[in-house]
Amino acid sequence: MREICRGLQFPEGPIAMPDGSVILVEIKRQTLTRISADGDNEVIAHLGGGPNGAAIGPDGRVYVCNNGGFSWGIVDGETRPIGTPDDYETGSIQVVDLATGEFETLYTQVEGRNLRGPNDIVFDRHGGFYFTDLGKRYDDSLDRGGVYYAHADGSYATTLVHPFETANGIGLSPDESTLYVAETLGGRLRQYTIKSPGVISKSDDPFHVGAILRSFDGYARLDSLAVDSEGNVCVATLGPGCVTAVTPRGEVRAVVPVPERDVMVTNVCFGGADMKTAYVTSSGLGRLYATEWHCAGLKLNFNPYA
Repeated sequence: MREICRGLQFPEGPIAMPDGSVILVEIKRQTLTRISADGDNEVIAHLGGGPNGAAIGPDGRVYVCNNGGFSWGIVDGETRPIGTPDDYETGSIQVVDLATGEFETLYTQVEGRNLRGPNDIVFDRHGGFYFTDLGKRYDDSLDRGGVYYAHADGSYATTLVHPFETANGIGLSPDESTLYVAETLGGRLRQYTIKSPGVISKSDDPFHVGAILRSFDGYARLDSLAVDSEGNVCVATLGPGCVTAVTPRGEVRAVVPVPERDVMVTNVCFGGADMKTAYVTSSGLGRLYATEWHCAGLKLNFNPYA
C-alpha cells in the first residue's frame, strides 16, 4: 500500500473520483472532505453530528449516513469512538451538493422509528438506496438499529430488518440479487436474497437476522465493505487491521493489512482508470491508503466511473 495522506480525523466512507481525488467523511471533524491525488484536503461541507458512510446518488449529489455523533477517546495511540455524546439528537440521511457544499436532511425516521446511527449506504440501479443503522451505544445500554431501503427523493423509506444489532457495511452483488450486511460485534457477514427493489426474502435463519455468508474468528469485528468485479465481498476488518475479501461461497480469498497496524481499518472503495485501485481508510491513525487489487472493483451505480 502507498499512503496518500495522514492527519485526518477518523476518515470513513471513501468515494473514488475520476480526477484521482477521493471524497470521504471525517467523522470526528464532522465534515465531507475531498482528498486530492497528492494528498491535499479541502472541506466540502460541515455536516455536524457524525457523517459516516457516503455514496453518489442519481442526481450527482452525495448521500451521507450521519450517525449523530460519537464521543471520542485515545486507546493505544489510536483515535476511537467510545460512546454517545451529551449533545446527540438523532441520526439522519443527508444530501450534499458537491458544487456548493449546501446540504439538506432527507430522513430522520423510517416508518415512525427514529434513526439512531445510520452507518453505510449503497444505491441500486433503480435509484433507491439500502442503508444500515448501527444503533447507539451508551454506558449501560445499546440502542439497536436495522437495515432499510429508501427513495432518493425523500418520498419513501421502509424497514427491511429490525432489530439488528450493530449493522454496519452494506453492499450488492454484481447482479444485484444479493444484499450483503456486515455485523460488527458478531463478526459476521450476512446475506439476503433480493426479490425486487427494496424487498428481501424472509431469512431461513431461526432469528430472522440473515443467512451467514462468513463468521470471523478471534477479535475480528467488521466495518464497511465494497464488492469487486468477481463478486468478492471486501470487508474492512477491525482488530487485525486489514481488508478481508470473502468469495460469494463464503471462503476467504485474500487478507490485505495496512502498512502500520491500526485496529480501526474501517472502509474500502475502488477507483482508478481500470477500477483496480483499492482505497482504504485507516481511521484510528487518520490515514488514507491506496493499493492495487487483483481484479477490478465493482462499478457502483451513479458513481462518475460508471
